Amino acid sequence: MKFSGRKTDEQITETLDPEEAAREIARIQAGKRKREEEERNAESDMLSINPADLNRVRDFVMSRIDSTVINELPRQTILAQIEEVVAEAADDNRMELNGAEQALIASTIIDDMIGNGPLEILLEDENVTEIMVNGPHSIYVEEAGKTLLSKVRFRDEAHLQTVAKRIARSVGRVLDEQRPYVDARLEDGSRVNIVLYPISLDGTSVSIRKFPKDTLALRDLQKFGALSAEMAAFIECIAASRCNVLVSGGTSSGKTTLLNTLGEFIRPTERVVTIEDSAELKINVGNMVRMETKPGTSESGSVPITQRDLVANSLRMRPDRIILGEVRREEAFDLLQAMSTGHDGSMGTLHSNNPRDTCSRLENMILMGGVELPTKVIRSQIVSAVDFIVHAARGADGKRRVTNITEITGLEGDTIALQDVFFFQRSDGKRFNAGEYVANPVNLRCAGKLKEYGFYDKAMDAILSSPRPEEKS
Repeated sequence: MKFSGRKTDEQITETLDPEEAAREIARIQAGKRKREEEERNAESDMLSINPADLNRVRDFVMSRIDSTVINELPRQTILAQIEEVVAEAADDNRMELNGAEQALIASTIIDDMIGNGPLEILLEDENVTEIMVNGPHSIYVEEAGKTLLSKVRFRDEAHLQTVAKRIARSVGRVLDEQRPYVDARLEDGSRVNIVLYPISLDGTSVSIRKFPKDTLALRDLQKFGALSAEMAAFIECIAASRCNVLVSGGTSSGKTTLLNTLGEFIRPTERVVTIEDSAELKINVGNMVRMETKPGTSESGSVPITQRDLVANSLRMRPDRIILGEVRREEAFDLLQAMSTGHDGSMGTLHSNNPRDTCSRLENMILMGGVELPTKVIRSQIVSAVDFIVHAARGADGKRRVTNITEITGLEGDTIALQDVFFFQRSDGKRFNAGEYVANPVNLRCAGKLKEYGFYDKAMDAILSSPRPEEKS
């Protein structure tokens, strides 16, 4: 069994009084920031070294190592040996390098040989959530919701393409002139998209969306201010009561993270089937089957396996819940069919601007699939299948929030009727993106499900204990 000497913030809070706990957490965070600053300074030092000198060191090292055995040795063993060669190269070229610079250069050379090149340091940085490469000399990162220009660079376009093709090979994909783009995932679950030059006009593009190593729980999102305690309690109620839920939002709004948190409340006795284009969900359920789509290849003559194919097949696998990582195309109709035919508690995510737009996009996806049904019939299907839409958005301040928990209540004429149970009400003050989470005291259409699973009272308590919307003149 592995033990850690470091305590989490929760453990510190439990063992110390509030003031001492706050001081201890602040001390730990200050130490962490100091270490990160030292690492950035070392990176900056390396970047300030003359590129010609760096190339001489790199060439010297490459001439002294056996590339055929480097993949068979542990990284730390290789690193120690290359650091010695880097020191020797520095002496030969009369370069003054300190220990941190030598270690960083050695690590960079290893990353170029067997890793992800200059991207490795960004992939290891837990503060970086997205990496956007717009060519060899233009790399942006997202930290704490803010997009920043990184000091990390590739040597040239050839260097960038070498790393990009290595990433593609590592996930079993081919990247060349015939197939100049790839959409896949890394071993750690990060999502990666690559577009080669000259399709990407300013140089090869690499977009990597990282996911936390530790799955965030709903209480973590509450701590971050992404939703209120009452909203978290209500979400627990509807997930545990097997309501059908769609998580909607724009790009990078936190949809997948939110869907993962809903998985916390799935009972261990339930059988779950997840279907994704790129496997990103981290739902901890024992009786679960994870499936991923597969693109067709002209070389082998294999046909593509789509999400619609997998949804249709999953119905024969005796699932209690079906979860789609992202609803994009005609599989929307099959998911709605599953939700309406005994697979209560099914979920999925899709891109939209608001809950009303979510319903419109579902309708459009069904029509795109060639389903020849009247509009009113399609809308009746949506009303019958979906109980709640949980909408997430990313504000102008970079903060991700659950802005709406909306119930689908029925059809009013030809229009789908919605009611906001909870929503984020922005204030009219001068504070940047300020507001509060409020609730409407509504009668729930899905009260029967909540009562069946014993969560009705808790759900109503969450609604009634929340602040009410302010009337705006």
